[in-house]
Amino acid sequence: MSLYNRFAAHLDAVLDALEAEGALPAGLNRKPVTVEPPRDASHGDLATNAAMVLAKPAGTNPRELAGKIVAGLEKLDEVESASIAGPGFINLKLTDATWRAELAAIHAEAEGYGRSSSGEGVTVNVEYVSANPTGPMHMGHCRGAVVGDALATLLEHVGHRVIREYYINDAGGQVDVLARSAHVRYREALGEAVGEIPEGLYPGDYLVPVGQALATEYGDKYVGAPESEWLVPFRTRAVAAMMDMIRSDLALLGIHHDIFSSEAKLQAAGKPEAAEQWLRAHDLVYDGVLEAPKGETPDDWEPVELPLFRSTRFGDDQDRPIRKSNGSWTYFGADMAYHFQKAQTADQLIDIWGADHGGTVKRIQAAVAALTEGKARFDVKLIQMVRLLRDGEPVKMSKRAGNFVTLADVVREVGKDVVRFTMLTRKADAQMDFDFAKVVEASKDNPVFYVQYAHARISSLGRRAEEAGLGLPAPDLSRLGTEELGLVKLAAQFPRVVEGAASAREPHRIAFYLNDLASAFHSWWNLGNDNPQARVILTDDPATTSARLFLSRGIGQIIRNGLALMGVAALTEMQ
Repeated sequence: MSLYNRFAAHLDAVLDALEAEGALPAGLNRKPVTVEPPRDASHGDLATNAAMVLAKPAGTNPRELAGKIVAGLEKLDEVESASIAGPGFINLKLTDATWRAELAAIHAEAEGYGRSSSGEGVTVNVEYVSANPTGPMHMGHCRGAVVGDALATLLEHVGHRVIREYYINDAGGQVDVLARSAHVRYREALGEAVGEIPEGLYPGDYLVPVGQALATEYGDKYVGAPESEWLVPFRTRAVAAMMDMIRSDLALLGIHHDIFSSEAKLQAAGKPEAAEQWLRAHDLVYDGVLEAPKGETPDDWEPVELPLFRSTRFGDDQDRPIRKSNGSWTYFGADMAYHFQKAQTADQLIDIWGADHGGTVKRIQAAVAALTEGKARFDVKLIQMVRLLRDGEPVKMSKRAGNFVTLADVVREVGKDVVRFTMLTRKADAQMDFDFAKVVEASKDNPVFYVQYAHARISSLGRRAEEAGLGLPAPDLSRLGTEELGLVKLAAQFPRVVEGAASAREPHRIAFYLNDLASAFHSWWNLGNDNPQARVILTDDPATTSARLFLSRGIGQIIRNGLALMGVAALTEMQ
C-alpha cells in the first residue's frame, strides 16, 4: 500500500471513530475526500479536504470538524504535526522517520513499487493503432500506437486484466484499391512496363514484393483476366502481406497486440445483423427517413427509408443510419457491431483514435451505452497528429512509402526509446512537433535525455564508489538531511501518480513526473559543484556516502519503474 493510500486509510479510521461517537452522521459520501501533497510544500507533506467536503452534509462548521479530525490524526506515530488552514483544509507534516521508512520501502519493493490492485477484477479492452492494412506504418500512426501501448501497460500495473486489440479494416473500398494496386505490381513483376502508377492507386514501392509473390504463385493466370476473377484472392493476399509488415513495424517499437479482429470476418459471421436484432428488440432501431441536408438541398437528394439507431436517446445530435440504401452496412453500423463484440469480453473499452475521427465519437459512445445498457465504461482518446521536422524544417516524404514518412525509418534513425518517450511528452490531444535534431539533443530541454542522464548518473555512482575502494557500512538513513528527504518525498509520489494516470487514462503523466524527478535529482547532484561536502561520494565519510548512495539508488529504481511503464529502457551509460 502506498504512503498516500495508507494515510487515506488512517483518515478513514479517524472518520469512522467520529461516526461511532456521534460527531459525524453515518453514511456520508467520502468519495470526494482526498489525501494529496499540498500545493505549497511549505504547508506540510500531506493535505486533506475531508472537513471541507464533509461539513455541509454533516451539518457542521468545516473548521470545527477539521479540529476533530486533526485531534485524531495527531495521535499517529508517523505525524509530527497537523494544522488547519483557511476555511478548513488540514495539513500534515510527517516525521523524518516516516520518509526514511518510505525510502527503505522503495528498495524493498523494487520493481513492484508503484503497483497496485485498484483495478483488480476489471477487464479493459484497449484498441489502438487499427491502421488500414494498405501499407507500412507511418508517423501518423506512431503517436496513437505508443499512447495505446503505454496506457495498456499502465492499466495492467494497477491490476486490470488488459486486452490489447487491433481492428483490421479489411471490408471497405480501400482494400479493393489495395488489391488493384497489387495487380499492377503483379503485372510489373511479370515483365510488363506499367509506367506511372495510375491515379487513385497506392504508389509505394512496398507493394513490389507483394506483386512478385503473386507472380510466383499465379504465373500469368490473371494478367488479362477480368477483375471479378482476381480481386478477392489478390485482396486476401495483399491484406495478409500488409498486416505482416504492420506487425513488423510495430515490433520495432516494442508493440504487440493480443488480438487482431477482422472487419470482414465480423461481417461474415453476421455480427452486425445480431446487433441490429438486439437493438430492434429494445426499440433502439427503427425504420425512418433522415432529415434533408441543412442549407441548399442537393438536386440528387431524395428521402430514403433506412434503419436508424436512436442515438439521440444517448446524447447524440441525430439518429444514425446503420445501413445504406443498398442494404450494405454503414461504417457506423459495422463499428457498432464491433464494439458490441468487444463488450462481450471486457468490462471497459478504450479506443485510441486520430483527431480526424472526433466527429464520430458521440455516435459510438451512444451505441456502446445502448448495447451494454450503460454498464461498460467507454473512453475515446483522440490523438493529434505529429509534425515531423529536421532542424525546424518539414521532413521530406519517403520514396519507398510513396507519400509519407515510415515509422520504421524514424525508429531506425533515432531509436525506439527516443520515439516512445517523445510521443508521451505531451497530452495526447495536444499538437506535437517531432524534430529529429531536438529529440537526440544532449540538453536539459530534451526530457528524453534529461531523464536518461539522471539514471546514467545514478548508475555511475556505484562504479565510482567501487573504484574509490570505499568500505561502505550499512546505510544509516539518519544521515540524510532536508535536501535528501525532499527527494524521498517526491519519489514517494510515484504510486499516486501511477494510479492517477491510470484512472484518467493519461500515460503522459508518467513522463511529466519523471522529468520533475530527474530535475530534482540533477539539482541535488549539482549542489556538490559548489560544496564538496554535498557530493554523493565522500572518500573521507563512508557512512554518509552509504546513505546517499542508498537514496540515489532508490531514485534510480523509481526512474526505471516509470520508464518501464513507458516501454523505455533505462540507460546505465550515455555516450
